[in-house]
Amino acid sequence: MKERIEDKIAQWVEPFAQELGLELVDVEWVKEGGQWYLRVYIDKEKGIELEDCQNLSRKIDELLDREDPIVHTYSLEVSSPGIERPLKKVSDFERFQGEMIRITTFAPVEGSKEHIGQLIQRSEEGITIKGDTQEVVIPLDKVSSVRLYVHF
Repeated sequence: MKERIEDKIAQWVEPFAQELGLELVDVEWVKEGGQWYLRVYIDKEKGIELEDCQNLSRKIDELLDREDPIVHTYSLEVSSPGIERPLKKVSDFERFQGEMIRITTFAPVEGSKEHIGQLIQRSEEGITIKGDTQEVVIPLDKVSSVRLYVHF
């Protein structure tokens, strides 16, 4: 199976992020409007500052220039994941247990492709949330994305 560029970049960037006291949240490789973007999302306990993004961006630039894993033109973006950050790692689900999340699914689960509720747990069976009236378990193989949910 071919390794995805996002996974390769994440492996390379993780030590740099840790060295700078940052958490690597996600790496995206996307094409938008004919332009390719390599997006690296980082976080830290007291929030991300511009200097954090600049410092990591410099290290990633040096690495990508040296390793040259991408054959065509792209833009590198390093930023915060925002207040509705994605939850991907098991540690994310542990850290944000009790918080409100939004789960989108590939196919309807209990009649809907979007579920909002309080994160109870993530297990081998799925992600358990508590909605308005009951707990729902969303099977992991049906999950498209999970993000923190902020209601204004």
